[in-house]
Amino acid sequence: MADDELHTLSNQEKRLGILLWFRLSRFYNQSIRETNQYLKKWEMTAAQFDVLAQVGAAGRISQQDLADKLVVTKGNIAQIIQKVEELGWITREQDWKTKYVSLTAQGQAIYGDVVPMQEHFQAAQFNKLNTTEQKQLLDLLKKLQS
Repeated sequence: MADDELHTLSNQEKRLGILLWFRLSRFYNQSIRETNQYLKKWEMTAAQFDVLAQVGAAGRISQQDLADKLVVTKGNIAQIIQKVEELGWITREQDWKTKYVSLTAQGQAIYGDVVPMQEHFQAAQFNKLNTTEQKQLLDLLKKLQS
């Protein structure tokens, strides 16, 4: 939204926008807290799960593509990958200038156990909405993001 558009908002529109932002922020923060609590069963964080899920889905992925999918910086992805590699879930290999990540046998086993359960847990957070409402929410969020 351009600065000139911000100045033309009425107080009521500004208030509604602020309420929407706070509600989305609270829901996101609550979801992350609940996700981290749920993932404690496997002694993993949401960030570690994200790496496991993305690498497992891709089979083999460049470190840069993984960073792009997770929307993190090169520095952040390097730290997360190092931790997940220390856990024995992934392996890294260099092909000329590109670093690739793939799951180890242990990582594949954990992926098979954790990912389906975590996906079910995440989907259940929207059970208060019927299917039509879930689709509407998805469409509205896509509209906001474009």
